[in-house]
This record gives sequence, C-alpha cells and structure tokens, in this order.
Amino acid sequence: MEEIEKADEPPQPSPITECRDITYFGKAAQEDGSASDKPNAGSGTETLLGDETYPEGGLQAWLVVLGSWCGLLAALGLMNSIATLQTYVTTHQLSDYDEGTIGWIFSFYTALCFVCGVYIGPLFDKYGPRWLIGPGGIGVVVSVMLLSICTEYWHFMLSWGILNGFATSLLFTPCITAIGHFFRQRRGFASGIASTGGGLGGVAFPLLMQSLIDRVGWGWAVRILGFVCLFLLTFANLLVKKRLPPAKNASPHPDFRILKDKPFLLLTIGVFFLEFGLFIPLAYISSYALANGFSEDFAFQILPILNAASVFGRALPGWWADRIGHFNTNMISLCLTVVACYVVWLPFGHTTPGLVLFAILFGFSTGNNISITPVCVGKLCHTQHYGRYYATCYTMVSIAVLLSLPVAGSIVKAADGNYWGLIVFTGLTQIISVIAMYAAKAASVGWSPWTNF
Repeated sequence: MEEIEKADEPPQPSPITECRDITYFGKAAQEDGSASDKPNAGSGTETLLGDETYPEGGLQAWLVVLGSWCGLLAALGLMNSIATLQTYVTTHQLSDYDEGTIGWIFSFYTALCFVCGVYIGPLFDKYGPRWLIGPGGIGVVVSVMLLSICTEYWHFMLSWGILNGFATSLLFTPCITAIGHFFRQRRGFASGIASTGGGLGGVAFPLLMQSLIDRVGWGWAVRILGFVCLFLLTFANLLVKKRLPPAKNASPHPDFRILKDKPFLLLTIGVFFLEFGLFIPLAYISSYALANGFSEDFAFQILPILNAASVFGRALPGWWADRIGHFNTNMISLCLTVVACYVVWLPFGHTTPGLVLFAILFGFSTGNNISITPVCVGKLCHTQHYGRYYATCYTMVSIAVLLSLPVAGSIVKAADGNYWGLIVFTGLTQIISVIAMYAAKAASVGWSPWTNF
C-alpha cells in the first residue's frame, strides 16, 4: 500500500480586512506569524491569537476530558436510548398513535439539541462553559423527571421534545469544543475518549430501564435514570473549562457568512446527510426487531449491542485518525456504514446473526463519525472560533434530524409495515455524505485519496 502523504498543517486564519473574505491560517500566517484580525458583524474587528500552544495532556486537560465524558454520558446516553423510549411509549402510553406521529416527539428533541447550538457556540467562545452546562444539566434532569409522569402526547412533546431538546443543546457544544482548547495533535484521540461516554450511556441506560421497569414500573425507572443524570452532570459542570481567551470584541451572535467557505459548506452538507441516516437505525432498530418476529427482550437488547460497538468506534479510530487524517477516517467509516446497510441489514437483517452483525458494524462505524466529525470541523477554523463553527454546522444538521424519524416512519407506512425502503434510504444518505466529505477534503488539500487530512 502506498505511503500516505503528509498534508500541510490544517489551514488557519490569515490577516484579512474584508467582511466577506473568510480565510484561514495558511501560507500568509506561516510567513509572518502575526495575529489575525477578522471582522465580525456588529462587533468591529476580532483579534485572534497567532501562535497558540496546547498542553496535549496533563491533569487539567484530562480532567476536562473526564468532565466532557460525564456530560456526554448523560446527554448522549439519553439520545442513544430513544429506541427504547420510543418503543415503550408506542406500545403503552401512546399506543393509539402511529409511529410517524410519535416520531415527531423524538425528532423534535434531536433537532432542538442541534438547532439551539447556533447561539450556544458563540456564547461558549465568548463566556465559557459554566453558565451553559449548569442550566442545561438542570433542564435535562427536570425533563427526565417529568417524563416519568407523562400520559398524553402533548406531555411527551413538551417535557421531552422541547425541554430536553433545548437543555441538551446547552451541553453538547461546551462538552465537545472545550477539549479543543487543550488538545490539537491528539484532539481526535481525546475527543474519542470523551465521546465514549455517549456510547456507554447508550448501553447502560436501556439495560437499566429494561431491568427497572419490570421491578418498579415505568415511573420510578425513569426517575432513577434522572438521578443518575443529575450525578453525572454535576461533575460535568465542575470539570469542563475553556483555556484560550475569547477573540477581542468577539460577538455572541451567530454568523452564517462562514458558510461561504467552500470546504466548510461541503463538510456541513456531508454531516447533514450523515446525521439524517444515523438516527434512523437508532430509533427504529427495536421496532424492526419486533416487526420481524424477534422477542421483546431481544428487541430491547439489540440497541445496547449497537451502542457497545459504538464505544469502540469512538475510542479506537480517534487514535488512528490522528495518524492518517480525520477526514480520511470519517470517509472509511461511512463506507463501512453503507456496507452494513446493503450487504448485511437488507438481505440478512431478519436473522439473529444478521441483525447482531449489522448492529455491531453500524455501531462501530457511526461511533467513529460521532467522535471525529467535530474534529473535522475544527480543522477548518481557528480554535477560538471552534464553538461558532461547530454550532453553525450542527444548526444546519438540525433540519436533517427533525425530518429523519418522521420520514422513516412514513417510508415504513408506505411499504405496508416492511422496512426494506427504510434500509435503502438509510444507506443512500451515507453514500451522499461520503461524496460531500470527499469534496470538502478535495477543496482543502486536493483530490488525492492518500493525502493525510
């Protein structure tokens, strides 16, 4: 195999004065090493640090990773458990509603998790994480407690779809972008370690729920889950910190002009379709198992299997991505996702070995995508703008997650309860994603597949 070529250092901002010209540290910065000024609408000129150094480890840095891990264990653990929640309420409290209608509750929740980040990112860049994670943690715990007493459709929409969605958005951006203040060369590995929390939560929470519902009922099972989240989010609020000062005169308002940058726009399109397909198996794999004659116990256990594979997918490729390139690793994982959908799930998903193998492959590959995609965003911007770029990207993605579950439910309904159309659609979203990400890489460093980027 040919040796992978090394690309130049990730582009960074160069001195500019025009409002529309959004560029990054490239040759100009390497020549003069000066600080970079970039206008921001309504706030004058932003002064950025020219030569940043990163600890790449140490007690403080790893405590931030631990805090992020705790925050993502709670927030992403709940998100990765939506198949268990959706399947239960579909067969109990909301049994009079069809899957597409119920899907709006959970798609609205996932959409709000991302769309509210359009302001969360700039606020993190300017003020830090403390005043975001605190209210976010309180909101998540209150939402879970209210979920335990919900009986009507509008109860679930308000407590879970709206309150939990908004509260979770306050947690995502700080927990992910704070790591970028302490790591650059090892950012993929550190982000992967932190994001394993979401995978572990996706394993532990469904199993915890399944065990407790049989013993103490739905209400107390959900309340115990809320207390677990309270414990984890307290540590997140204490440990997650930022290190770099905000850009001078930085605005707390979003700036969508950064979408004029071609690599960033193409990456955003790629992430849009990645997330569009990602949540469909997460939400429907348990329903798929029940529809294909598997037992209820197995239907609930298949999601923890998927999330367990996701833990390894978040940690191991993070170390690998720091060596062969974050974009490269993401595209390899997307190709594996397509293989999982079309070669395993579609022809063999009705068998136990086939469904288990799909869950393992899909969990591993998408686990990598979840942990490495934010690092890809960070390669296209200055660290002091990491929160802004991350939030802008995922605000666009929120449209995808809002539509994904209702669209998937409508596809199943149109196919008379069969899931083949849902599987084909999921694979198609991942194909479009890998094409867009490859185009984003090409716009940054050229079309060679061997370039380390």
